[in-house]
Amino acid sequence: MAVNYVCRHCKTAMGSINNDHISEMQLGFHFLTPEERSDIIAYNPNGDVTVNVVCDYCREAIENNPELLLVANPLQ
Repeated sequence: MAVNYVCRHCKTAMGSINNDHISEMQLGFHFLTPEERSDIIAYNPNGDVTVNVVCDYCREAIENNPELLLVANPLQ
C-alpha cells in the first residue's frame, strides 16, 4: 500500500509513503472528522491511498489572493 500526498489545487505530487505496515493512526488520520476524511482522503481500487493537501506554493498564493478560493480550479 502506498500513501500518496498530492496538492488539491495544482495536483503536484508532494510525497509518498510505501509501507504495508503503516496504520491510519500512525498517519494521524484518526484525528480527522468523517467529513474531513471524505474530503481529504481517497482510497484507490489498487489499495493505495491519496491524501489531498495544499502545497506551500498554493497556500501562499491563496493567502495573498483569497478570491482564488471562489474559482473551481484556482491554480491549475
